[in-house]
Formats: sequence, structure tokens, C-alpha cells
Amino acid sequence: MLIGLVVMERLAELVVARRNLAWARSRGGVEHGRGHYPWIVAAHVGLLVAAPAEVWLFGRPFVPALGWPMLAVVLLAQALRWWCIATLGRQWNTRVVVVPGLPLVGGGPYRWVRHPNYVAVVAEGVALPLVHTAWLTALVFTAVNAVLLTIRITSEDRALASCSS
Repeated sequence: MLIGLVVMERLAELVVARRNLAWARSRGGVEHGRGHYPWIVAAHVGLLVAAPAEVWLFGRPFVPALGWPMLAVVLLAQALRWWCIATLGRQWNTRVVVVPGLPLVGGGPYRWVRHPNYVAVVAEGVALPLVHTAWLTALVFTAVNAVLLTIRITSEDRALASCSS
């Protein structure tokens, strides 16, 4: 059930992202780092498929001492993600799209962390599988995600720097 709710949340994100992409493109927005985007999508789909598959295939139990705190982390990650989306407004996207002339956003969680959305991604990637002790999925996704986020953040930082200079 939890995975189903996360899938619905992801679909809501995609609706917002597509609307924001159209808005950005109509104002001259430029997409950067297209090559890594399909890999990010694949990793996230993999997380949502692998976690319940691991539970089912390996009979991973629900351990309340681990499951409940991890569920709290998942919920906090969702709250942080949507705080980022609300703070960035139309500038938020699942892709790296920069609209020339728009200032960097420095409010909300961006006051304290340069990439707070990725904090949410990392937290969720660890916690979601561990709600039901799918530790193998948590480990593999975390390793893959670390590589992808390194590429993504580098691409995003370059894109933002090129538009602000």
C-alpha cells in the first residue's frame, strides 16, 4: 500500500513537472543534462519495483522497531520534497531546466541547504525499502543514486552558473 501511495505521489510530481516544463519553455527555458535523466527515472522505478519484490521474494518481515521510524523518515522526506516544490514554484522540475533571467531561489529550505530536494531523495531511498526491511534494495538504490546525484548536481550547478553569469 505504501508503495502505491508513493507511486501516486510520483505521478502528481510528473503532472507538476510537465506543467512547469511547458511554462519554462515558453519563457526560453533551456534543459541541461538530458542524458542522465532516463537513468534517474530508471533508478526510481527500480526502487519502487525492487522494494516490494525483495519483501515478497525473500520474505522480509516488518520489524516495528525499524519499520515505524523508517515510515516517519519517508513521510518527512515527502514533506521536504513538497516544501521544495512549493518554494521553487514554477521553477521546480524533475528535469534540469533553467529560465534565463530568473534569480536563484534562496527561501524555504534553500536558505539552509543548496539542494534540499536531493536530501529528500536520499532519505526516501534509504527509508522506503527499510520500512519492510528490504535492506538489499536500500543498499543498491543508495549506491546507484549516489552516482546519479553526483552527475545530476554537477549538471544542475553548471546550468545555474551559466545562467547567472
